Amino acid sequence: MIRFESDYTEGAHERIMKRLMETNEEQTPGYGMDEHCERARAYIRKACHVEEADIHFLVGGTQTNTTIISSILRPHQGAVAAITGHIAIHETGAIEATGHKVLTLPSDDGKIQAKQVKKLYDAHWNDATHEHMVQPGLVYISHPTENGTTYSKSELEALSKVCRECGLPLVMDGARLGYGLSAKDNDLSLADIASLCDVFYIGGTKIGALMGEAVVIINNALKKDFRYSIKQHGGMLAKGRLLGIQFETLFEDGLYYEISKHAVNMAMMIREAFAEEGFSFRYDSTTNQQFPILPNEVLSKLSEKYSYSFWEKVDAKHTAVRFCTSWATKKENVEMLIKDSKALHKLESRRYHS
Repeated sequence: MIRFESDYTEGAHERIMKRLMETNEEQTPGYGMDEHCERARAYIRKACHVEEADIHFLVGGTQTNTTIISSILRPHQGAVAAITGHIAIHETGAIEATGHKVLTLPSDDGKIQAKQVKKLYDAHWNDATHEHMVQPGLVYISHPTENGTTYSKSELEALSKVCRECGLPLVMDGARLGYGLSAKDNDLSLADIASLCDVFYIGGTKIGALMGEAVVIINNALKKDFRYSIKQHGGMLAKGRLLGIQFETLFEDGLYYEISKHAVNMAMMIREAFAEEGFSFRYDSTTNQQFPILPNEVLSKLSEKYSYSFWEKVDAKHTAVRFCTSWATKKENVEMLIKDSKALHKLESRRYHS
């Protein structure tokens, strides 16, 4: 089975595995206080152009989102997010389990806009009974979104401006951040994100690391006691150097961007091939997630050799699915998928016209 259902089906980049082996018998302080974590922090601060940023390393995305959001919100507050946002649909109510509601905004492409946030904020405070409702306490977005779409610099600037006017911290989920930064139409840099967000994180689990997310806290008001929150949520890894070594390797010489670009290139090969066959797409994604709408008969045959993610039924005969590439996707596997899908489409077309 050739797997395209997610971007974490492989282990870790060989350079990370080599570095972990080389440092295996080093004796270091625990809990992220070692020299590898410090070097990783320095590399990330340099990439963000923010020397005073606080950098913390956690293990996984859900844990990271929960730790960040619950550390910011007061007990009566909730997190504003797209209705398709990861915290709203794919984290088993983790945010709600901490006592905070996810306040969802309508979205088809996965993004939310500044005017939506302002409308929700005003609606809350203009209601005479607002103290009987959950108060919006922060805004959560992901880049790329759950649907593979990305924010432009102008969109993020507008969102950041409204959030700051309303006193709502802007939190960016960057589990796939490298793939967003590598998209052909991306006009954001890490420095831009650092200047426009209060907190964001750089995903490692989906981009070359065995596991790990690097939280970057820009807003000084949100830095205090964050390590207490990490510990309370089970995120303070005793052998913290295992996370530091991975981010040190990813950021010391641009490996993070190099392997992210590879994944996007592989995804665009898939997109272009499906487009040439006349297939449409559920979302206009330029990242490593592609959502073609394919005939059910073609999908049934492809599933014998390839794995992919079901997304939604479009009609009785067609389904939108997700093909997801990664830092480790082999070009020959992409070429095989393209060849097989074209052959199946031709066969299906002959049957339709016979």
